[in-house]
Order: sequence, then C-alpha cells, then structure tokens
Amino acid sequence: MAARNGPDSFGIVSRGLHWGIMLLVIAMLALGMRISDMQPGLANLWLYGLHKTLGITVLSLMLLRLGWHLYTPPPQPVGAKGPAFWAARMVHWAFYALLIVIPLTGWAGSSATGIDVVYAERWVLPPLVTPSIEGEAFWFRLHDILTKGLMGLIILHMLGALQREMAGDGTLTRMLRGRA
Repeated sequence: MAARNGPDSFGIVSRGLHWGIMLLVIAMLALGMRISDMQPGLANLWLYGLHKTLGITVLSLMLLRLGWHLYTPPPQPVGAKGPAFWAARMVHWAFYALLIVIPLTGWAGSSATGIDVVYAERWVLPPLVTPSIEGEAFWFRLHDILTKGLMGLIILHMLGALQREMAGDGTLTRMLRGRA
C-alpha cells in the first residue's frame, strides 16, 4: 500500500485524510447544529470548546492535505470529461476553500466575543479579530451561511460519487481501496 498518490490511484495518506476529515466534519456539523440552539452556560461550555477544537483540527488537517497534494498530486477523476470534469474539480476546490474558511470564520466569531479560543482545553489561540458585538454577529452569520453551503455541497458530492459508482467507473472504490 503506497503512501503517495499515483497517476490513477490514491495513496493511503490521501485516503486517510479524506475519510478522517469527513468523519470530523460530520461530527462538527452534528455538534454545531446542537449548540446553535443552546444558550452558553457552565453545564454546556465544554461542547463549545469541543466544537472549536474539532474546527481547528479540521483547519489543520485541510492545510496538511493541501500540502500533501502539492507534494503528491491526486489522480485525475476517472472518466470525467467536459462539464462533468469541471464540475468535479469545482466541487473539490469549493470543499477545500470552505473547509479552510469555515473554521477561520468560527475562530474570528469566537475571537469577537472576547472569550479566549482554547484548543484541546490546553492552548490559547491568538484572537483573529478585536472583540465587538458587530464583529461577533458578522463572523458567526458568515460561519452559518458557509456551513449551510457546505452541507449542500456534501449532499451533491455524495450523490455524484454514488451515481458514478453505480455507473461502474470505480470512483468510490478508488477512494476506499486506492485504485478502481
């Protein structure tokens, strides 16, 4: 099992990052929906901390994934040509952008509250913006809008992967096993 990507295969590192980030994002979305309806209090403050820790972890893994793909580029989509090829590319780049920008907007929104952003209940991260009520509202609203866009993109991505797998092109198999 190769660590690096090949011309028509995903290496174990790319697949591990893909599925690991996917699990973290699903956990983040579930937790984010849960805490969005809560009033912060001493009994549930740890959930907010967990959400922030998972978000910073997603951001870090996405930056690692970008670096890894610069080092060992992913293979081209199987059988995609013309509009389908460009649609697949645009969806992937939108994922990369959103999975970097969404954690940053959450970090900025948390910074705007004036409360420290703490990673793993241990390390205090520097604030990205100065505290302000307007900034808090802006950054958390942007965080919410982008997250809803991400949820739509996830559905589109899953449907596209399933459709292509049902058509027999091996796209999903390649991300699971490395090759089609």
